Amino acid sequence: MAVLAPLIALIYSVPRLSRWLARPYYLLSVLLSAAFLLVRKLPPVCHNLPTQREDGNPCDFDWREIEILMFLSAIVMMKNRRSMFLMTCKPPLYMGPEYIKYFSDKTIDEELARDKRVTWIVEFFANWSNDCQSFAPIYADLSLKYNCTGLNFGKVDVGRYTDVSTRYKVSTSPLTKQLPTLILFQGGKEVMRRPQIDKKGRAVSWTFSEESVIREFNLNELYHRARKVSKAGDNIPEEQPVAQVPTAVPDQESKKDK
Repeated sequence: MAVLAPLIALIYSVPRLSRWLARPYYLLSVLLSAAFLLVRKLPPVCHNLPTQREDGNPCDFDWREIEILMFLSAIVMMKNRRSMFLMTCKPPLYMGPEYIKYFSDKTIDEELARDKRVTWIVEFFANWSNDCQSFAPIYADLSLKYNCTGLNFGKVDVGRYTDVSTRYKVSTSPLTKQLPTLILFQGGKEVMRRPQIDKKGRAVSWTFSEESVIREFNLNELYHRARKVSKAGDNIPEEQPVAQVPTAVPDQESKKDK
């Protein structure tokens, strides 16, 4: 039963498995999980392992290992997250190319209000969140495709700047599942955000994929509109200085005085 529950969870996630295995840290998780089972069950190797079983069989799980595996399996089934294996590795930080401006608690308000014509998409993230790290390369790729003069991409670390999370109502608690959060700003004001928040303060389930972001935020239309606005702003002719017409200076003496 301890091995059956992770296998059921694995079969349930088969549609996404191929995409996960393309990343090295998920592949390493599979290898570590398989290595544990092989070492624990393979007779030539397991004969030298210590055991607490009453029958003294070292090639089978003892009661302590079964309890640990059942506990981990229950967590995996309840969470139903990407960690579908007994041992997982934390995704590495993204270090690739991007067109993203990083804000602090002192610069975010000033930058959003600097130019009302600029549309901003800002990601509120935390470095300790695996979901944020998994979304980082997707968000960077979107910035490379859609960044222009009138459409900018930004990020702010709410794990570091906690007052920003309070100001923009983004909870950093893992229970609320609000990280990462994408907010669209137009004219310096919030227009929409994903994921949405229910009445209990928890995030409504939403897939952070490139297709979902493009569709929900209508990035193609925003990009073309921003390009038109930027081109129109560049083609505005400069105002020509108005030549001053000299005014006639009245004679100091009138005809009557003369």
